[in-house]
Amino acid sequence: MSLWLIGAGVMAQDYVKVLNALDLEYSVIGRSTASAEKFESATGRPARQGGLSAALRALDAPERAIVAVGVEQLADTAIELIEAGTRRILVEKPGGLNTAQVSELAQVATRHGAEVLIAYNRRFYASAATARRMIVEDGGATSCSFEFTEWSHVIAPLTKGPGVKEVWFLANSTHVVDLAFHLCGFPAGWSAWYGGSLSWHPSAARFCGSGITEKGVLFSYQADWEAPGRWGVEVLTRKRRFVFRPMEQLQVILLGSVKAESVELDDRLDKEFKPGLYMQTKAFLDGDDSLFCSADEQLQHCAIYDRMAGYGPGDSNGS
Repeated sequence: MSLWLIGAGVMAQDYVKVLNALDLEYSVIGRSTASAEKFESATGRPARQGGLSAALRALDAPERAIVAVGVEQLADTAIELIEAGTRRILVEKPGGLNTAQVSELAQVATRHGAEVLIAYNRRFYASAATARRMIVEDGGATSCSFEFTEWSHVIAPLTKGPGVKEVWFLANSTHVVDLAFHLCGFPAGWSAWYGGSLSWHPSAARFCGSGITEKGVLFSYQADWEAPGRWGVEVLTRKRRFVFRPMEQLQVILLGSVKAESVELDDRLDKEFKPGLYMQTKAFLDGDDSLFCSADEQLQHCAIYDRMAGYGPGDSNGS
């Protein structure tokens, strides 16, 4: 089956390492001469220049595609592929720049019978796989907490595509949120608060909330983008507390103890490639969608994300 990799940036370079390791035939579609030359210098593989539209005019649409372009281009690129005939697409998270774009992508996919999957690679970490198994052994999660603090002093000077930093929660922080809710279920009843503002993320600078998931798991979250902090997820069962901090690693605290012990992981692939990317790409190519977030599911999740981030109606907005 024909396969295209759309994009020639750093993320596309990470995919090339995986695709080469899987010994697959594929084509890389880039845009400018400069980006194509930089890509070939980094990977040793040529990228077709001129962009996706030109490639689709010259060639038949691929049966499968991986979309690894900028956030602001994700939805339009995937939609163009679908309308050209591609029926299975892995698109980098979050699938679009906002809810409207994700909604259009989901609708176009449904109309054409295309399978569109969102690439939240942390679901495929060795740490996540091990925790999933242990959580089941313990009878399921009972509660969960997570933090998605971003380092404003690092992000503010970054050069990103138009509108990307303004939706940084959706574009980046949902890596944390998606993993937490993937393990514990997405919210059923909950409240969200946000406050403050940043020049590059005007909707909010601080976030907190709590509730109960569809699996009956109590959850809470907090993040302050004007204070020190880091990403982290903690999932509790009646026997153990699972700590993802950093998220590539897993620590466990047993009932009756306060000592955090590192769990030995079979994480060779997470060290050889960008963490989670090998198993995610293999699952996509093998047709194993069990761990993926679909475009339809992502559209439902966007309503949650908008509320958490202050992009839409929240419960309150403090200072």
